Order: sequence, then C-alpha cells, then structure tokens
Amino acid sequence: MTRIVCQKLLFAIAFPVVFPAVNFCRADNWPQWRGADFTSVSSEAGVPSDLSVKSTQLWKFEMPGPGGASPVVWEDNIFLTSVDGNGSNGDKLALMCVSTDGKLKWKRQLDGENKNSRDGGNSASPSPCTDGEHVWAMMTDGIVYCFDMNGNLIWKKHLQMEYGAFHIQFGMTSTPVLDKGVLYFQLIHGEMKRGSTETSTGWVIALDAKTGKEIWKTERKTDGVFENRHAYTSPVVYRDDNQDFLLTHGGDYLIAHSLKDGAELWRCGDLNPKGDGYNMFLRFVSSPVCGAGFIVCPSAKNGPVLGIKVDDQLKGDVSEIKETRQWRLDRGTPDVATPVIYDGLVYLARENGVMLVLDAKTGKQVYQKRMLADRHRSTPVAVDGKIFITGREGALTVLAAGREPNVLSEVELGESIFASPAVANGRVYVRTKKSLYAFGSPGD
Repeated sequence: MTRIVCQKLLFAIAFPVVFPAVNFCRADNWPQWRGADFTSVSSEAGVPSDLSVKSTQLWKFEMPGPGGASPVVWEDNIFLTSVDGNGSNGDKLALMCVSTDGKLKWKRQLDGENKNSRDGGNSASPSPCTDGEHVWAMMTDGIVYCFDMNGNLIWKKHLQMEYGAFHIQFGMTSTPVLDKGVLYFQLIHGEMKRGSTETSTGWVIALDAKTGKEIWKTERKTDGVFENRHAYTSPVVYRDDNQDFLLTHGGDYLIAHSLKDGAELWRCGDLNPKGDGYNMFLRFVSSPVCGAGFIVCPSAKNGPVLGIKVDDQLKGDVSEIKETRQWRLDRGTPDVATPVIYDGLVYLARENGVMLVLDAKTGKQVYQKRMLADRHRSTPVAVDGKIFITGREGALTVLAAGREPNVLSEVELGESIFASPAVANGRVYVRTKKSLYAFGSPGD
C-alpha cells in the first residue's frame, strides 16, 4: 500500500489516517495553509459539529485590520499576517502571534505598505508557516521574513529585488510551502500582451528555510498568453514510497519539478486546450491536491478538473496522453477554493455555494447541491467526519462528510471571510475581516 506524505490518506480503510510529516513533531498542529500535509485534512476527533451554539465560541480576538491569510497553529501559538490599519492603500503590514487563549503575544511590523486588489483582496493574502522553531511570512510584495517563536527577526529576503519585478494583476498571493527545511515559491507572472511570444512566466525557487539562501531556481516556461500568464495558486509537494516532486500550477500547465534541482519532470496542459476554443482569461487560482497515487488538478471558471495518475507514464509533456488520466471532469471546477480529498471522495466547493462531490477513484459524481447560502472563496477543511467551510459574507457552515448532502450547522459571523479555517487541538480557528475566532467543545 502506498504511503503519501503529501496526502497521507488511505482509501482502503473507512477513516482518513494522517501520518505526521518528518519536520512536524505533533499531529495536532496546523503549521501551514492546508495543514501539515497540504491536504486540508485533520486526523483529530471531538471537534464539535454545531458551531451555532454560543458555548462553542470560545473567544474572539479583534484583528488590527483585514487580510485573507489563513491562521497557522503550533502548540499554543497562532500566527497570522494582517493589514495594520482600516484596510486602506498605504496601511502598514504586520505579522502577529496570538496565544490559544485569545491574547496577543507579539506583533511585528513588516516592510512595505498595503495594496488592495479586486473583491476585497489585499497584501495580507499569502499565509505564514512554522516548524515550531521559526515562523515565515510573505506579503504580496514578495518580501520574505523569518522570525523565531519570540518574534526576533532571523533573516529577510526581497524576491522582487533578486528575481525581477512582479507583473501580475492582483498581487503575488501564492503561499510558500515548507517541506523538510526548504521553502518553495512559485512566482508565476508576466506581461499581459496579446500575441506575445515570450515563454518565461517567472521562477520556481527553493530557499534554505533557516538561512534564506537560495538552493536552486528554475525558469518556468509556458506558451500561455494574456491573463493566463498570471496564477494565484500555491505549490504543493507530492511524495510516496517511490518518488517525490514539487507541483506548480499556472500558465495553462500543471508542472512537476525535481526537489533536488527544480528541473522539470513532466507537465500537463489538458486544462485550456489550444485552438479556437482557447480561453485567454483562464488564470488559475485553485491549487492542486495530492491523493494516494494521483493528483486532483483544477482549472478555473467552471472549466475541467483532472484526476492524474502518478505512474511511469508521467514524463515530458503528457497533455495529449489520455492514459495518464485517472478521470476527467469536463466542467465544474472551483474557481478559487482548492479541492479536498477525504475518505475516498473529492469535494469541489464552487464559488456560487454549490458543493460538487466526486468519487476519488473514478471521478463519477456522487452529488451536486447548493449547500451554502453564501458565495465563498476559501478552501474547505475536513476533520472528524465533517467539512468546515467559510462564506464570503460571513457564514461558517459545517457539512457532514459522505455520499449524501447534509448541513449539520451554520453560524453567521457577520464579517467578510476570505481565509480558510485552521484545525488544531480540537479547535477550529476562523479568521474574518475583523476578528479571529476560536470554536471548540464547551469547557475547553
């Protein structure tokens, strides 16, 4: 049986099993966006399903300003970035550490100023990450910071100064990935010029997490044009008993890179096929997710979703090699939220509030139903037989995982939400535009 460090999900048993990654010592931490294994799945039990009960809201912490970055948790520390002001252009930016009892431990002002983008986005969009010794943070300006757990600056690095100015409409919102002491970045951007023959859309970079020194960089090439030269996705690491690689997603392609030197191993472009039907505005926002021997790869704007088999046929350009597909869904991708694989099902949270659920092995539809009264842009989190998802206008909804649609509870927080929830130590943490909430069992 294959063990996936990226997914750590075994379909042969009834419940998800998550194995701790080598660089994380506790399974109940949530050290980066989508959790320790990049899947948005937690192995914890006892998380309450009815968050509408007042007693399940343990505390509420007032944030200094808005942001879309998700909280990350290590033991009794919660880290998150934020605009430090009312959300205007030019406001200061900050990294914060909040205790798990809802008290501010420290706040560090970061370089640069806030720059707002469309639909409520701002500079505090990439999420931080931590290994329990250090915490790393990046805003959309590309300045990367490393602090120790007490808020002392260890190093910082300006990616635009070293790798060129970003040419991207809505800011470099991609969240770095931490794996085995290495920080991976995808800087996918380029000039939006019709008819451009330029093939480069930025860099894929690996940095030593402790020092900030470059390990490798590789140019990311694509024939994508116009808006498709931009991507707001985040990289992810795939690993099984036989191989591991980094996945970057954007510029019309999903590309696999060697973890050793960044070299391209294979690419798949069966998401925006060239020809008369080519869409120049199919920029990718939703990121891929890894399963047991396969990858779920979304596109954008109700386009296709691919289930790609990880086997020996994945070499070179596999865009036209149908044998590499475990399945293909022609339409129905989430435009923003990243898919979640949980207990043999794939959850595709559409932006209009419709939840589309597929069988993970076959890609066949299990159900499709409008489950949310609110449009949303955040990635769901799966834990303890439940799916937690936040709405754009402030709804926090809990769904029952499984083959039948079932809403367990819904609570209206009354504040815009762009961030994904975090789960740690039996609690669910939700970051809204104005606040950070902690939900858990009464008496916790």
